[in-house]
Amino acid sequence: MESSEIEVGRKRWQSRYEEALATGKVRDADFTTLSGSEVDPLYGPPEGTEVPGFERIGWPGEYPFTRGIHPTGYRGKPWTIRQFAGFGSAEQTNERYKMILDAGGNGLSVAFDMPTLMGRDSDDPKGLGEVGHCGVAIDSAADMDVLFGGIPLGDVTTSMTISGPAVPIFCMYLVAAERQGFKPAALDGTLQTDIFKEYIAQKEWIFTPEPHLRLIGDLMEYVDQEMPRYKPLSVSGYHIREAGSTAAQELAFTLADGFGYVELGIARGLDVDRFAPGLSFFFDAHLDFFEEIAKFRAARRIWARWLRDVYGAKTDRAQWLRFHTQTAGVSLTAHQPDNNVVRTAIEALAGVLGGTNSLHTNALDEVVALPSAKAAEIALRTQQVIMEEIGVTNVADPLGGSWYIEALTDKIEAEAEAIFERIKQLGENSSAGAEIGPITRGLLAGIDDGWFTGEIADAAFAYQQALEKGDKHQVGVTIHTETIESPLEMLRISHEIEKAQVAQLSARRASRDSKAVQKALDDLRTAARGDANTVPYMIEAARAEVTLGEICDTLREEWGEYREPARV
Repeated sequence: MESSEIEVGRKRWQSRYEEALATGKVRDADFTTLSGSEVDPLYGPPEGTEVPGFERIGWPGEYPFTRGIHPTGYRGKPWTIRQFAGFGSAEQTNERYKMILDAGGNGLSVAFDMPTLMGRDSDDPKGLGEVGHCGVAIDSAADMDVLFGGIPLGDVTTSMTISGPAVPIFCMYLVAAERQGFKPAALDGTLQTDIFKEYIAQKEWIFTPEPHLRLIGDLMEYVDQEMPRYKPLSVSGYHIREAGSTAAQELAFTLADGFGYVELGIARGLDVDRFAPGLSFFFDAHLDFFEEIAKFRAARRIWARWLRDVYGAKTDRAQWLRFHTQTAGVSLTAHQPDNNVVRTAIEALAGVLGGTNSLHTNALDEVVALPSAKAAEIALRTQQVIMEEIGVTNVADPLGGSWYIEALTDKIEAEAEAIFERIKQLGENSSAGAEIGPITRGLLAGIDDGWFTGEIADAAFAYQQALEKGDKHQVGVTIHTETIESPLEMLRISHEIEKAQVAQLSARRASRDSKAVQKALDDLRTAARGDANTVPYMIEAARAEVTLGEICDTLREEWGEYREPARV
């Protein structure tokens, strides 16, 4: 890019920053080094410098958003500290949420137990021994009331990490908010809802892909009409990376999933400039510090270009890629677990330097159990030290222009684009209807023939071989194994939690209006057989205290269950 064009861009950015400053959109904070030296809000090429390809780097707040979606960077607003929590009963998790908020967290993220994730009630025989162990048990809207008791849902952002039964869980959340006096339009938060990544990596599905996509389309329509602040889809690369993918595979598979949901919204007749801002992303921050930063920067650039050039989005907001980051659970080790504090801090810093919009830091003991209160506090303080003490919020995209970072960003982008072409090729012989977009056809074909799982398995195997050969290292595990560590104090979930949850569920069933329950389920069944939007019917079911299992079983009876084909 010519130096004159760069100067025009710099002045354009400066004007936008000054406007933000004048309108109070820049925080009143000390933006100096520890030694007291003033730092500029942004750095770029020296005046008069010609930089080939600078249009691919650009300025914060401008297409292609490589350097961030806001011109002010974190001077405008730091990332949201959103700690993932959920265990045992709704009462216990409510206590942990209040601790997180009192300690300075400003967003809640709900972890659900396995029966809930699979759309089953706590007394379902298939969930025996799992109630409350990897998250909180939610059987009905009454549990949501308890989960968020004393926490005004209109005043906090709430993320819920669930996909298969995401829509009925969302409806229970709406009813809990309604009982607090909040209308849907007042709510802000994110629902994961990403069923593609379940088939690709995490395996927590209920139905075949088509009914799940119908539910997601219903949710997108409802939120588009009723909830302007809410994000109905958090497209998740986290679980893809945790399953063993490379950084480029995580990026490409995740963005392809996002393109599939864009194609779904367009097929539903929704305006891409209206619904695309409701799509957010969830990425893993792994151990290769610079690769992760480059991954996040490439993600923004790819998403903006595809939304503009392929799907016709005209507004900046529709082209923005907003994302949450969680540090890599798979990088944690049970040996010398205190080392996990260091790993998590470095991964979190990569997320911040990559421009994450919200962040969760894993606790040091999560490799063996749910976090203890002490470990959860250390994880929270890790974010707060990064935010408050080390100066990374002073400058937007401080690594922008680094030869290494920019080369890595270009490399990961090129690798991702090659994967997109392969996904489109997978769908070329698909029998799916013409109304389904090319990426969606490729996703469905790749899920059906096991291509995605095969690619991830190959990458995971290659990394494991590198560890075993000594080409890669894990401190405390493969090298530097001598230690003076003491045993961890682990949080253990008593079986009494399951017994109490089952007893409470039984009592609630007995006290319900059985006619209202049956009517709600009959109406939902009728909607499922036709083409009506199912969300209002699930809201009515939640109001009647119909359980999650009852809702999902009704839909299972109509739509059947998915069974993953055997792979050879």
